[in-house]
Parts: sequence; structure tokens; C-alpha cells
Amino acid sequence: MNRRFGFFDATALTLGFAFLYLPILILVVYSFNASRLVTVWGGFSTQWYASLLKNEQLLEAAWVSLRVAFLSAAAATVLGTLAALALVRYGRYPGRTLFTGMVYAPLVMPEVITGLSLLLLFVAVDFDRGFWTVVLAHTTFTMCFVTVVVQARLVDFDRSLEEAAMDLGCPPLKTFFTITLPLIAPSVLAGFLLAFTLSLDDLVIASFTSGPGATTLPMRIYSQVRLGVTPEINAVCTILVALVTVGVISASLATKRQAMAGR
Repeated sequence: MNRRFGFFDATALTLGFAFLYLPILILVVYSFNASRLVTVWGGFSTQWYASLLKNEQLLEAAWVSLRVAFLSAAAATVLGTLAALALVRYGRYPGRTLFTGMVYAPLVMPEVITGLSLLLLFVAVDFDRGFWTVVLAHTTFTMCFVTVVVQARLVDFDRSLEEAAMDLGCPPLKTFFTITLPLIAPSVLAGFLLAFTLSLDDLVIASFTSGPGATTLPMRIYSQVRLGVTPEINAVCTILVALVTVGVISASLATKRQAMAGR
């Protein structure tokens, strides 16, 4: 009975992973296709990666995505860390339930609702849509993920280290930067990488909040795919998958190192 159950689990797991990752693997393979026809294999070639260097629209969109991801991830890391400190360190206070709900709302809110609500906000305050509206939108969207990661670390944090530093005359602010922040740095870094990856990968929210000169790479890819998939699209998607994979693996390693250090 156990063998049959184990075989069923292995089969289901294999089929599940194949369903999730086989299309991505096919995309990566066909990005090295020498043929311009994406459905016909014409031999191995890296010409489409070289042609990306001449595609100014894709390069400009990639540069916009990287700048948006870095700025929004940096802002989300700062705000998410402060929110985690407020949730863990200050106990019960008026408005805590409302504050908690507002912080975690983007986690469960459909992206289309978040994007539409931010669009209505920018229109209501007469804020011209462009690069900075995308940065603000992505900061709002990714801050909750940073809060979750940092809060998990602060819950198990040994506060006696901070108390010892303050007993020796260290001010609270200096204690945070010299004691607390270095100890929670792996979780802060993991939150930054996660926020960077989510921003780099976002399409829906950016579509609602972007404007002239603020076309991100996912938006550019989507607009070109509607006219037909080309080998260049496969190549740029492969690069995007590689960047997201590196970000996720780096965040996982930082979290694992944090967990091992806490033992």
C-alpha cells in the first residue's frame, strides 16, 4: 500500500512540475532556434540574442523595468521593514487592526483591482502617469511581501541583545542600526530581492499606472506577442526568466542562511 501511494505521489509530482516548467523549458530551447519560424527547429543559434542589442524598443523597456524594480524594491524594503517593526514591537495600539489590514491587503487583492484603484487615485489627484506612478504602484504592491519576510525574523529575534546595548548607554536609534539591522539583514535582503523580482515581473499593475515613456519590459513583450511570437521575444523572455530565477534563488539562500544563523 505504501509503495502504491509513493508511486502515485511521485507520478503526480512529476506531472505537476512538467505542467508548470515544461512550457518554460520549451521557450528557452526555442530562443536558440536558428529559424525565424518559432514552431520549426532550424538548428542551434544565438543570433537572436545578438539581435536584441539592436532592438532599441526592447532595450529601453528593459532599462525602464530595471530602474522601476530597483527604486520600488528599495522603497518597499524601507517601508516594509518599518511596518514589520510596528507590528511586532509596539503591541496593541489604536488602529492596529486597520493598519494590519492595510499592510496585508495587496497580498490577497487581485492585481487588476489594485491597478485600477491606483489609476483612479492618480487621476483624482491629477498626477500625470509615467515612470514615478509605476514606481509608487510597485512600492505599494511589493511592500507587504517585505513586511511578511522581515516580520517572520523579528518574531524570533532575541531582544536581550538590544537591551544589553541600551543598558550600556547606546541610544535606541543607534541600537537599531548597530545591533538589530545587522542581525535581520538577511531577511531585509531577501525582502528586497523578492520585491525586485515581483516588480520586474509585473504586467497588470504597470499597465494601469504607466504613461508615455514608462513602458516596462513585460508590457513591451505583451504588446509584441499580440502581433505574433518572434525568436527575439523568446530570447528576451529567457533572459527575464533567468533574472527572476536568480532573484528567487538569492532570496531563498538569504532566508536559509538566516534560518541557520538563528539556530
